[in-house]
Amino acid sequence: MSALAGYGIFRSALEEANELFDYELRSVAISLPQSVADTELANRESGDFEGLQDDRVVIQIWDASNVLTYDSLPSAKLPRQHAGFQSIEVDGRHYRVFGLQQASRFVQVGQPLSVRDESALAQASRTLWPLLAILPLEIALVLLVVKRALRPVNLISRSLAARSIETLAPLDMANATPTEIEPLVDALNDLLVRLDRALHAQRVFVADAAHELRTPLTALKLQIQVARRDHTKPSDEDLLRKLEDRVNRAIHLVQQLLALAREDAEASVRAGNADLRRVATQVISDLSVLAEHKGIDLGLECTGLVVTECPIVVIGDETSLETMVTNLVDNAIRYTSPGGQVDVRLCTSAAEVTLEVVDNGPGIPAADLGRVLDRFYRAGNASGQGSGLGLAIAAKVAAKHQAEFSVSNRTDRQGLKVSVSGLRRALAGNPGAARFSGARLEPNWHTQT
Repeated sequence: MSALAGYGIFRSALEEANELFDYELRSVAISLPQSVADTELANRESGDFEGLQDDRVVIQIWDASNVLTYDSLPSAKLPRQHAGFQSIEVDGRHYRVFGLQQASRFVQVGQPLSVRDESALAQASRTLWPLLAILPLEIALVLLVVKRALRPVNLISRSLAARSIETLAPLDMANATPTEIEPLVDALNDLLVRLDRALHAQRVFVADAAHELRTPLTALKLQIQVARRDHTKPSDEDLLRKLEDRVNRAIHLVQQLLALAREDAEASVRAGNADLRRVATQVISDLSVLAEHKGIDLGLECTGLVVTECPIVVIGDETSLETMVTNLVDNAIRYTSPGGQVDVRLCTSAAEVTLEVVDNGPGIPAADLGRVLDRFYRAGNASGQGSGLGLAIAAKVAAKHQAEFSVSNRTDRQGLKVSVSGLRRALAGNPGAARFSGARLEPNWHTQT
């Protein structure tokens, strides 16, 4: 700021010096005697020019024939210019000249521009000295103001530095928070609250995961210990079946944990399109063996504006959608009694697709419906093997696709209906969309395994 102020003062002084010296050059030219001989007066110091010396002013006179009759400083070699003020350069030196045309002669008065710069610098220096004298005081005042303004920020820094790694309580600044940094404190407190919730959920998740993993592994260990104690033969089919069941449960739980961890790691869905009909068909094919083992009728039903064998393309990540459908169908098969029925329904409209997985199993007690999406939670009437993660994973995938996820008991009969609505269709640029306009529409169709 001081440098800018000094430059501004120098420029102002230079402008004033230019006006003053231009006026003096014009006055010198006008006041010169008409007789060439009398121009010797110009070589004498004159108080009329405020101390302007002739060795700093070049006076030249040309007669009517354009012959140079007088030159006060021949070494300057200033060429004749037009009447009026001009700025010229001669031998690397800059001059300001004024020409005056009179009746019988032409008078030209020149002056080095360095004279003006020196005068302006001298005037600026006289003005700047008082400013430089109070500069230390200005610096001290600015530092004091900045220090007082940053005091609340320093308090926040010290408060955060003094905390332990596990302390995530909001900052309590009482009334010491200035209005200017209140948004910063509020944002920090909001971040601390969200971090505390995330860490708490992570701790609960790790604890539940450890418990769920310990159960099948402990049972597996006990089976092995019993076999050793009773000297059971390796060919004992009942023991091998139990061991295989325990191992399969542990593998299933690990797969569920990996799927949930992957969905948690991705905050938003990856860009892309997915054929939901193909995904559902593939999932039904993969789980058909499990359904046949329990004698369950597993089928796919498409309703709405749908073309037979035409892809139903939605916006989303195909891998995540496959994980969601797999968990919903696997969950329905596991909790449906042998000989039951599980239907996968795709209800399409012009802009959206709704996925429904409906079974005729025992359903979920009304008291447990509010908690079935909690991780590792299983309803009180749940039977068979399960990890309590299937619905949580499916709900996570639906949320990433900005779809609505709902779980409800059937109203027409016993059973459960899980619905994922609001999956957006991808019609533009979709190969199946081109065949959509000219194909025959059918209201619904159903396949079974």
